[in-house]
Amino acid sequence: MGSVKERTVNVWGRAVCQGFFRRTIQKNLHPSYSCKYDGCCIIDKITRNQCQLCRFKKCIAVGMAMDLVLDDSKRVAKRKLIEENRERRRKEEMIKTLQQRPEPSSEEWELIRIVTEAHRSTNAQGSHWKQRRKFLPEDIGQSPMASMPDGDKVDLEAFSEFTKIITPAITRVVDFAKKLPMFSELPCEDQIILLKGCCMEIMSLRAAVRYDPDSETLTLSGEMAVKQEQLKNGGLGVVSDAIFDLGRSLSAFNLDDTEVALLQAVLLMSSDRTGLICTDKIEKCQETYLLAFEHYINHRKHNIPHFWPKLLMKVTDLRMIGACHASRFLHMKVECPTELFPPLFLEVFEDQEV
Repeated sequence: MGSVKERTVNVWGRAVCQGFFRRTIQKNLHPSYSCKYDGCCIIDKITRNQCQLCRFKKCIAVGMAMDLVLDDSKRVAKRKLIEENRERRRKEEMIKTLQQRPEPSSEEWELIRIVTEAHRSTNAQGSHWKQRRKFLPEDIGQSPMASMPDGDKVDLEAFSEFTKIITPAITRVVDFAKKLPMFSELPCEDQIILLKGCCMEIMSLRAAVRYDPDSETLTLSGEMAVKQEQLKNGGLGVVSDAIFDLGRSLSAFNLDDTEVALLQAVLLMSSDRTGLICTDKIEKCQETYLLAFEHYINHRKHNIPHFWPKLLMKVTDLRMIGACHASRFLHMKVECPTELFPPLFLEVFEDQEV
């Protein structure tokens, strides 16, 4: 056997000659080749570029076949066939992978049923929200009156309208949490901390999944349809932009009630809330929900690539909305009249970590 260098040179040399032969056939150049020495040239790696005709003859002599060289149309067809086969194999692998992904166990199905029912029984107007919503008059939320420290304005009329629906919205989040068996097993102190931490996040999620691209509105608490500027001027400021962005994004996910419910359960059971006692137990609860959630996603078989990790990113977005609202609330409390704040609103959002 020759050295590695010799073998490399030989392989490269064959590739060069194959390229010459292929170009000759594809461009039909061989009829134009001629030899000064009556076709008797000795062709090797040194002399191969001196006579095209003899080089072509040697290619045939060593076994290169003219009929195996593809013309342009055949090359395109071959490339297309290769791509089609590659795509077919990719789809087969995807289907195989999906089939191998675990779906919910019987215990998980029972947990999913409980969480879904908890959401449906505490979600105002249910699937009929579009028929029952009322649009906030366009003139409300267009005339800012109170200045905020961060430069935004608050329309007190819009703010007053929003405070009318905030108490029942908060109450429904509390009722949802109380219907979850793992939540009710936690100490009261932890329940309060978890509820305060997730309340804005869950209310934002419930509003975001009721984004209507036709009217460009979110429906709050299942009844009040508002535009982005109205929500912004009504006190939420830049937080409203984040909620509307989330609504636009989630509209492509086509989430069902169960997926929304499980998202809420994951948000509720966040073990990193400040002041919790049973952090390990809460973390295990969240892991239980996450696993059931992932298995349910496998069962649903969404067509969106990487659906599960993309959906989990929405948890991060909602946590950010909650943090931004906590900061915003401090400004609202300073600038807006105290009598406009419902007691439950103050109780939930006061003393939140910013």
